[in-house]
Amino acid sequence: MEFVEYADAEMMMIDLADKLASELRAAIAADGRASLAVPGGTTPGPVFDTLSAISLDWDKVHVMLTDERWVPETSERSNTGLLKRRLFTGHAAAAHYLPLYAEAERPEEKLDDLEQSLAPHLPLSVVLLGMGADMHTASIFPGADRLEDALRGDGVLYPMRAPGAPEPRITLSAKVLNDAMRRHIVIIGAEKRAALEKAQGLDPEEAPVAAILKGATVHWAEG
Repeated sequence: MEFVEYADAEMMMIDLADKLASELRAAIAADGRASLAVPGGTTPGPVFDTLSAISLDWDKVHVMLTDERWVPETSERSNTGLLKRRLFTGHAAAAHYLPLYAEAERPEEKLDDLEQSLAPHLPLSVVLLGMGADMHTASIFPGADRLEDALRGDGVLYPMRAPGAPEPRITLSAKVLNDAMRRHIVIIGAEKRAALEKAQGLDPEEAPVAAILKGATVHWAEG
């Protein structure tokens, strides 16, 4: 794991966006296309704002979320809605979106279809992840019902139900995340830095982020 500390969060977000763009360009140059997986939540929003304004061959980039709540895009809890507002603007509007949600009551009903849509774009060129104070990443939560599968299974996607989560989730597996060519984790604040340091001494069942730290670059700022 590489740990990069920044003077402030604004500088970190700009630098990280530039780094992601550079890696996407390299993937396009090598393969003629690139795939990018990104988190939802509020932390990566400024990265998306900067990244969307960077000129590159976005029409050759396929974007997916690392995880999604099983709610329609119109829900205020939808990560897809956030992504479309913050990333799919400016130059990045030309990118192709690969959803992790389809209209059905349960994610299990659409799992095969969603996995088939993602398969041609794996392994991922670049993945950006966040981490919660509970040391979860994507929707791989401590205590979740499919935690072992998501950590060690060979699948692309896993439905996930976790204590305290009001709706089911769907998440990329640790295998897919670890197979990415480039992997970045962005965190802000002393609490999350302490959680990251704690995770390095725990098993992935207790600290799921520990399963994807090897070979990753962690970007941190105090605030």
